[in-house]
Amino acid sequence: QVQLVESGGGLVQPGGSLRLSCAASRSIFSVYAVGWYRQAPGKQRELVAAITSGGSTHYADSVKGRFTVSEDNAKNTVYLQMNSLKPEDTAVYYCNAQRVVLGIEYLYWGQGTQVTVAS
Repeated sequence: QVQLVESGGGLVQPGGSLRLSCAASRSIFSVYAVGWYRQAPGKQRELVAAITSGGSTHYADSVKGRFTVSEDNAKNTVYLQMNSLKPEDTAVYYCNAQRVVLGIEYLYWGQGTQVTVAS
């Protein structure tokens, strides 16, 4: 089992920055891909950014150029640096860790952290 804990959310003004953290209970990021998702009220959860176990990154078009995902394997933590925040970035942000071994998917989710962008 793996526990993921997100932190770093809060209230920020438009144009501001936040850095979210996703801390794992043990060292997994060298073999698990990590995704950052968000869910706004009344909307479906959407993938915002992802980083593979090899370090490749992917971003949704809506955040490209503003958000950066990175990992620190020594701290068992993946980060989401969010700059130039907009009100439409307001959502609960979740991280997950995913790995497929011999056709079996291992998937873990954190509890989420609220990000509110408002003046």
